[in-house]
Amino acid sequence: MNAVNIEDLRRLARRQLPRAVFEFVDGAANDEQTLAANRRDFERIWFAPRVLVDVGERSQAVRVLGQDYASPFVFGPTGLAGVLWPHGDLATARATAKAGVGYCLSTNANASIEQVAQQGRKDFWFQLYVQRDRGLAKELVDRARAAGCPVLCVTVDLPVQGPRERDERNGFTVPPRLGLDNVFDYARRLGWLWRMATGPRIGFGNLEAPGAPKSGLTTVAQHIGKQFDPTVSWKEIDWLRGMWSGPLAVKGILHADDARLAVQHGVDAVIVSNHGGRQLDGAPSAISALPGIVDAVDGRAEVLVDGGVRRGSDIVKALALGARACLLGRASLYGLAAGGEAGVSRAIEILRKEIDITLTLLGRPDIAALNRSALRPGAEAAFWSPPGGAG
Repeated sequence: MNAVNIEDLRRLARRQLPRAVFEFVDGAANDEQTLAANRRDFERIWFAPRVLVDVGERSQAVRVLGQDYASPFVFGPTGLAGVLWPHGDLATARATAKAGVGYCLSTNANASIEQVAQQGRKDFWFQLYVQRDRGLAKELVDRARAAGCPVLCVTVDLPVQGPRERDERNGFTVPPRLGLDNVFDYARRLGWLWRMATGPRIGFGNLEAPGAPKSGLTTVAQHIGKQFDPTVSWKEIDWLRGMWSGPLAVKGILHADDARLAVQHGVDAVIVSNHGGRQLDGAPSAISALPGIVDAVDGRAEVLVDGGVRRGSDIVKALALGARACLLGRASLYGLAAGGEAGVSRAIEILRKEIDITLTLLGRPDIAALNRSALRPGAEAAFWSPPGGAG
């Protein structure tokens, strides 16, 4: 596969997918300011390299929430991977298992918890959206426990779906809709059409009861409006903490006060995230919020960051600012769309190589020993901090 970096995989994915499907992955909320900031703010951080350091042996191994990984990233929860490639969730699970990196299955995955445990990998994390039906939420937690998931990751920044205007213009549905307005675009992607026609039906594997009739076309907004609950509060975190004995992570934190509350409610990890810019446009970038969250948590929980990571050097910057590891969404999806399991493996190879080269040239051979001294002084103050925000 002729892909040197993640952007190459993105271009390959764009050529493979119909516009509506590609823009579902690539797009974000409103004017996509937060999406752009996720990338731009990584570019505002500069390294402080050291020379004449023995970098003959290097390590990028990390321990995250009790799990040992060969590299400091987890392919995070992304719904509807099966729209990009048949059995997309299983392909991603297998590729990450082979590479020794983390993987988190979404509530909105096309594959079920049980399918991934049987056909993908055993030690995957499970990401939960607390449903309106608390019985269903408890059932999902029980299924994750039975499947041997070591970590429960609760996403808390989606009480309603953010306004994703590209999806509205394209009329994106699940499964994708073929009509007179897009037939020529779809006809140009014969490989994708064939894979979808011969692959499994697209649905929500964790939310459809076995043997129940399959639902028809639905927009993602309709699905979220039906299933998700805008009344969820910290009491639900207490409820989950009471039923889940393993590590519990909360994803979607951008404010220092919320990070402190998460620690008070017994959370083991805070994941700094703005949902890839897909929820509140104008929210701060994840990397700009990270230093303030790290300081607020003050070692009482692990801190991870999710949003805008496209380079191995981005991961090194995040760890230097105090993150234990990074979650990646679009990078894995671009690889999946470009080439299935092989594409996901290529994304991992690219990131791993870039991390290694960055550590070598930075003069920091052990990624576990990174701190802010690896960055140009004042890196954490390079971002605009909104009043009362995490910075």
